[in-house]
Amino acid sequence: MGISNTQYRDIIFQYDQRRMKNQRLLNKRYDILYQKYPELKEIHDKIIELSMKQAVSEVLTPEQAAEKRASYLQAKDALLARKAAILKENHYPADYLNPIYDCADCKDTGFTNNAPCHCFNQAKLQALYENSNLADALECENFDTFREELYDDTTIHKNLSITPRENIRRIREACTDFIKYFDTAYENLLLYGPTGVGKTFITHCIAKELLDTSHTVVYLTSLQLFDMLEKNKFQREESYAANEKISYMLNSDLLIIDDLGTELSNSFTISQLYYFIEERHHKQKSTVISTNLSFSDLRERYSERIFSRFTGYYDFKQIIGNDIRIQKALNL
Repeated sequence: MGISNTQYRDIIFQYDQRRMKNQRLLNKRYDILYQKYPELKEIHDKIIELSMKQAVSEVLTPEQAAEKRASYLQAKDALLARKAAILKENHYPADYLNPIYDCADCKDTGFTNNAPCHCFNQAKLQALYENSNLADALECENFDTFREELYDDTTIHKNLSITPRENIRRIREACTDFIKYFDTAYENLLLYGPTGVGKTFITHCIAKELLDTSHTVVYLTSLQLFDMLEKNKFQREESYAANEKISYMLNSDLLIIDDLGTELSNSFTISQLYYFIEERHHKQKSTVISTNLSFSDLRERYSERIFSRFTGYYDFKQIIGNDIRIQKALNL
C-alpha cells in the first residue's frame, strides 16, 4: 500500500521547511560576514558578474564563449580561492558560505536521480511507525527480545500433546513464515489463549518485521477500533480525516486487532467486524487477530456467518501456558 497521500504531503512539507530553515541560516551567515569582511561581498558580486557574462556569451556568441571558457573558469577559481583564504584567515571553514543541507545526497529534495533518497525512505518508515500506533512498544517487544525460556517445558498439554515451550516455538516459526511470504501469499492469523501468554507480544513481533520492510501496519485493540467506528457513525464525524483514517485501516498491508472480545458486543460491533473481515478478505489484505476467547467462545459470541469467516479465512494458533508476565517479573 505504501504511505497515504496525507503522509506523503507531510513529508514533502517537512523538506520544504528544512530548505527554508537552512536558507535562512545561510542568509544570516552572509549578512554577518559581509558586514565584517566587505571583500567577501565584492567577491560574491564579481562571481555573479562573471557568470552572467559567460552565460550571455554562451547564448549569443557560442564560438567566442568556448574560447573564453577557460579564462572564465580560471578567474572564477581565483575568486573562490580568495574567498576560502579570507574565511580560513578568520577561522571559518572553507565551506562556511556554501549551501547548507541536512542531506547532501539529495540536497533536501527527497530524491536522487528521480528515485527516493535514503532520507526519504527513513521519513517514510517513521511515518509508518507513527501511524501503526506501535512506535514505543516495538522498541522492547520484538523477535530480538523474544524469550521462549519463559514458557514451561515440563508439562504436556493434554489436547496439543506438546509443552508450552515447544508450542511457542512452532508459533514463532509460523509467524516467521507469515512474514517471509507476506508479499506473495495471502494469509490471516488468529491467536487465541488465556491472558498473559504472549499473544500481544507476538503481534508486536510481526508488526515490527513488516514495518521495517516499509509495509503499512495498523494496530488497534478491539476497544479502540469499535470506539473509533462508533464515533464516526453515531457522532457524525463524517470529516475527510475520519474517512481517510478508516480507509487507511481497511487498505493497510496488515491490520492487527488485539484483544477481540473485550468490546461491548452488539449489533453494531458485530456488523462492523463482519464488514472489516469481508472487506480485507476481498482486498486480499492480511489481518492478525488476538483474543482471550476460546474456540467455542468465539462461536457463541459472534454470529455464525462471522465464525464461518474465521474458520474459513484464518489460521488458528493456540498459545498455551501460564502468565509469562509473572515469570518476567520473577526473573527481574
